Amino acid sequence: MLPSKRSQVPGFEVMSILGRIDAMRAEGRDVVSLTAGEPGSGAPVGVNQAAAQIHANNTVLNYTAAMGIMPLREAIAEHYRRWYGVSVPVERIAVTTGSSGAFMLSFLAAFDPGDRVALARPGYPAYRNILTALGIEVVDLDCGPAERFQPTVAQLEAQRRSGGLAGVILASPANPTGTMIDREKLTTLYGWCAEHEVQLVSDEIYHGISFGAENVSASEIDARAVVISSFSKYWGMPGWRLGWMVLPEHLVDPVSRLAGNVALCPPHATQLAAVEAFTPESLSFAAGQVHGYAAARQVVLSQLSDLGWGEVAPADGAFYVYAHLGAQLDRFGNSTAYCQALLEEAGVAIVPGTDFDPVAGAQWVRLSLAPGEPAVAEGIRRILQFQQGHAQPERIS
Repeated sequence: MLPSKRSQVPGFEVMSILGRIDAMRAEGRDVVSLTAGEPGSGAPVGVNQAAAQIHANNTVLNYTAAMGIMPLREAIAEHYRRWYGVSVPVERIAVTTGSSGAFMLSFLAAFDPGDRVALARPGYPAYRNILTALGIEVVDLDCGPAERFQPTVAQLEAQRRSGGLAGVILASPANPTGTMIDREKLTTLYGWCAEHEVQLVSDEIYHGISFGAENVSASEIDARAVVISSFSKYWGMPGWRLGWMVLPEHLVDPVSRLAGNVALCPPHATQLAAVEAFTPESLSFAAGQVHGYAAARQVVLSQLSDLGWGEVAPADGAFYVYAHLGAQLDRFGNSTAYCQALLEEAGVAIVPGTDFDPVAGAQWVRLSLAPGEPAVAEGIRRILQFQQGHAQPERIS
């Protein structure tokens, strides 16, 4: 017997790197991990206290409604009213098992096998891999510095004319680049999608984490977009496995039926505690963490000339710096070799760009700011020392 063809998707290399970090730390090695998008702060105090109380009270935790508990869906609807000034009917909100569950459900509900769905390259690898596993054709849009690493209408139109498009995935702020789509461009992109009946899926899981740029939700532009968000990033709750979707009317019933079959419901205890994420105290806590990411970002930006890397994505939001390795490629050949040597020799873990860009990613790396300013500062210090140790000596004429 053989595994299915649909299961033959690449693994996420960052997870392999995390495994090596664990092994090195078990050996007593001091490792600075600037890899995964895992905020070091943890959840807001009120959320943790609510979770502790839920379990201390021996609260009975059973299945919930497939779309989530009503108090949490109502809190999310109020969040959209406060943050974006948009009224979202609670019936169009689905709570999911992380944003990963939202991607799976929305792709299942919106697309059929053989459909063509466009996404930016570089981009989050799970988009590509989930779509591929579902038999959906991934349409790569080569989005480099000239496009600010975001899709353009011209690219979408070219793909529509060449083979048709059923959907497009946008991410703002994006992983790994941190670039954002402003209101004017998002309106233009959505207008094109609406004109050609292309389903827009807007990944907004990093909303709230931005450095001067405005967070614009697709829910403000048109109710026919699928909007996906999460408690993992802004609220520092990746291990709680809770996300949500704002759905267009035509996908509410399909997602509800799929959700009840695929996962039954999101984690009950997590849902109960997550209601506290929208209190003023919790939002203030989360905003404070963003100041820390901004400080860590500034540490990296201030050292770019010393690092001697090449092109760097703008990093308007999220907590990553995506950079071309420049002259380091002359010494190491590719970003995977560079990252492996950096980890083993200097005890600093960053991610090669191959996860995010199967074409040009071997020349790029992603550095995460999520661990905070002290860890990032120590990581940069070690990287500079590591590169100096590998510098080619100047020739004496």
